[in-house]
Amino acid sequence: MEAIVIEGASVILPDRLAQVSVRIEHGLITALDRPRDGARVINGHGMILAPALVDIHGDAFERQLMPRPGVMIPTEAALLETDRQLAANGIATAYHALTLSWEPGLRSVAIGREVVDTLAALAPRLTVENRVQLRWETFCFEALPLIDSALAGPLLPALAYNDHTTMGVLHPSVALQDRPFDHAPDFPVVDMASPGFAAKMESRAKRSGMDVADFITLMRQMWERRPEVPAVIAAAGQKAATAGAPMLSHDDSQPETRDFYRAHGARISEFPMNLNVARAARAAGDWIVFGAPNAARGGSHLGSPGAADMVAAGLCDILASDYYYPAMLAAVARLQADGIGPLPDLWKLVSGNPAAALGLADRGEVAVGRRADLALLDWPEGRTPVVRQSFVNGRAAYGAIAAG
Repeated sequence: MEAIVIEGASVILPDRLAQVSVRIEHGLITALDRPRDGARVINGHGMILAPALVDIHGDAFERQLMPRPGVMIPTEAALLETDRQLAANGIATAYHALTLSWEPGLRSVAIGREVVDTLAALAPRLTVENRVQLRWETFCFEALPLIDSALAGPLLPALAYNDHTTMGVLHPSVALQDRPFDHAPDFPVVDMASPGFAAKMESRAKRSGMDVADFITLMRQMWERRPEVPAVIAAAGQKAATAGAPMLSHDDSQPETRDFYRAHGARISEFPMNLNVARAARAAGDWIVFGAPNAARGGSHLGSPGAADMVAAGLCDILASDYYYPAMLAAVARLQADGIGPLPDLWKLVSGNPAAALGLADRGEVAVGRRADLALLDWPEGRTPVVRQSFVNGRAAYGAIAAG
């Protein structure tokens, strides 16, 4: 692999923005501000060179698998297209939030296994590092064999504890963001025979390719598993801990919930649903994740805490693409424009911090010895940034030349 030097760009370093040249050899950053020594030169004048993005949770790939409700695209084609989108958005490491649910259809264990197997088969053809976040629905005991095989794979996944079953049966008098601890014995449960519950389940039934009545019957059957769930969570957590996999818990609504999943190895609080949980996570030294679309749009579509406010308050360490890959770069741009913090600090939210939280010590910063995962940005002051070139492990992953 030839040596490359990127010159003239303003570089986002861990502690400052500086105009330095960056030398790439054998997939690594080997020098800053050293002579060219015969390397191929890339002109970065007028642009910003940044560590490539690390996406801790992104499920936009689902829109490639199922672009319309009930319409499935072949998995290989969908994942190749997803890979192109990641590279074009400067994302060099992506953890696909792969839901493993008892629901049939898009989020089933069968589709999950197909995605895991297809990513492994496609690895030599993929441009960026495609990993998976095993977004495990804790009532789905059938997912455990897939979790085992994924943990033994070549690219270590993350394990995220999800409980959309308990969230789904929550009594409508209780706000989702304030629901009690999921395993509380007096958890307020909806009347599953009510018309309101049937209406609430319509979209999930449609996604699963089921009649609403049949879907509710299946949900009742899953709810009967509730007494067994804590022991299965403990078993899954032990498997992940043995493999050294990072763990997250999703949509925590109570400090007790955060404590419970932390005890099972989840040191990452993903999308805490209220301020009390975020504060409890911070007091315990957990990593805290919010959605980049939340920050880019100026608020959550679910009524959860505003990501920008959480960043300003020191209660957000990581911004994830969630459901829209371009949101990571857009979020940093908006936070900088709003004066939330200096660019090197804000950039840690989408690169250095997620890398550290996931145990990826080889990337996330422009520093000698780190992987050459880089994004060259066209970012005129006060305007929307766009990726012009991206590099993954020193390879050219994406390139686009402006018409002007």
